[in-house]
Amino acid sequence: MNPAYGVIAIVLVCTVTLAIGAFGLRLSRTTSDFYVAGRTVTPYRNASAIGGEYLSAASFLGIAGLVYTNGLDMLWFPVGYTVGYVVLLVLVAAPLRRSGAYTLPDFAEARLESTVIRRLCSVLVVAIGWLYLLPQLQGAGLALGTVTGAPTWVGGLVVAVVVVANVAAGGMRSITLVQSVQYWVKLTAIAVPAFVLLGAWLGDGAPGPRAAQDSKWAEPLNGLAGQGHPVYATYSLLLALGLGTMGLPHVLVRFYTNPDGKAARRTTVTVVALLGAFYLFPPLYGVLGRVYLPDLASGTADTLVLRLPGAMVPDHLGETLSAVLAGGAFAAFLSTASGLTMSVAGVIDQDLLRRRLGRMTGDDFTVAQGFRLATVLSVLVPYAASRLIEPVGLATMVSLAFAVAASTFCPLLVLGSWWRGLSTVGAAAGLVVGGGLAAAAVCLTIFAGPIPGWPGALLGQPAAWTIPISFGTAVLVSLATPGRIPRHTARTMVRLHTPEDLALDRG
Repeated sequence: MNPAYGVIAIVLVCTVTLAIGAFGLRLSRTTSDFYVAGRTVTPYRNASAIGGEYLSAASFLGIAGLVYTNGLDMLWFPVGYTVGYVVLLVLVAAPLRRSGAYTLPDFAEARLESTVIRRLCSVLVVAIGWLYLLPQLQGAGLALGTVTGAPTWVGGLVVAVVVVANVAAGGMRSITLVQSVQYWVKLTAIAVPAFVLLGAWLGDGAPGPRAAQDSKWAEPLNGLAGQGHPVYATYSLLLALGLGTMGLPHVLVRFYTNPDGKAARRTTVTVVALLGAFYLFPPLYGVLGRVYLPDLASGTADTLVLRLPGAMVPDHLGETLSAVLAGGAFAAFLSTASGLTMSVAGVIDQDLLRRRLGRMTGDDFTVAQGFRLATVLSVLVPYAASRLIEPVGLATMVSLAFAVAASTFCPLLVLGSWWRGLSTVGAAAGLVVGGGLAAAAVCLTIFAGPIPGWPGALLGQPAAWTIPISFGTAVLVSLATPGRIPRHTARTMVRLHTPEDLALDRG
């Protein structure tokens, strides 16, 4: 395609993002503005913002590539991504909002009355955030390289610079405005070309996916585990996606921005509808790719969405559609990276910079300065790592981040919100054991390459065994250490489960 089309679309998206962020700078002045947008975000705006940050590189490019390469089993990815919010709604959305915390470590410390638990959660938030940021930066390089031929490091650098400028400018209030707009940009960017391409497909006489005739592409339970054991891999993936959503720090922080628990629940219901609308389209690109680009190399399958218009429709129309998709992809990278950077920077600022540098004066200007320094650190490390680590696949890398989140924060949040018997020792043991096992599986998957047989399936999709082990460890150790149950557990549980309007009436 003509590089000028893609450059114009990407520059336009980046410019709009920076303009909205600059506007947010005028609105962010207090600590609450930077971390939770003053807790005044309406459910529908918050839902759009969550959709904006949640629909990442894996959603915009990765799912289509997986459907194209491995078949219809990959439809479990969008199902799992959406189901995760239903689980979040049922189990933890309202208690999280009622906790009054700014970040996930804040919640852990308030519930378990332990600075050790807070430090463990801080380390995990940073690790999960950086693991999730890697595919965003790598995907940006892939997208920019596909449409312009630029080196892969350029795309990641563009995203890093825009995100730092945007997050540092106005914190959560600014990012909320950016992400709520970017959800609709992404939906429009993926939906409009999809309808045009679908019309072109039907105009060609609607040929079927020819490449599937010579493979098991269209058969169920064949594509998910490359080394075999697809039934195990399918259920493990669903566990990771369904339970991992509540452990993603950039998602959880959104529920602290609602005015009350009722608004948090309404936000979640709206998010499910918005995600369902978006996920109708990526699989369509995967199927059309089997028709028009049957010989696309598996290593470049993540570029399918950007290449497909040029293969289906002629000349300027195809180039325009590819440019629209490139702009939408960059909106996905920017919005997700912004949310991740926001959550990681909040933890680094509160638990590292201000505590270590003595910046605990409570002055809002000092808070802003520390937060902006933390923002730079939050992006710098994953950008450097993205240049050193070979891409594993956008959706695959994201699913590994979900597995780590599901094996650590899911047990902590569920047990912490609903079980009075959780002790500080039990919570710490669950975090260490679950996080250690999941992190080991992720490292082996990334660095060791394909592993055959059951070991490859267990390491490639670890959630099915790491989550039960983490839950079991937390429960058993808590039962063995009843003397380490926090002193004010009963009072904390009442706060987590008492509706705000009732609490106000009593106050």
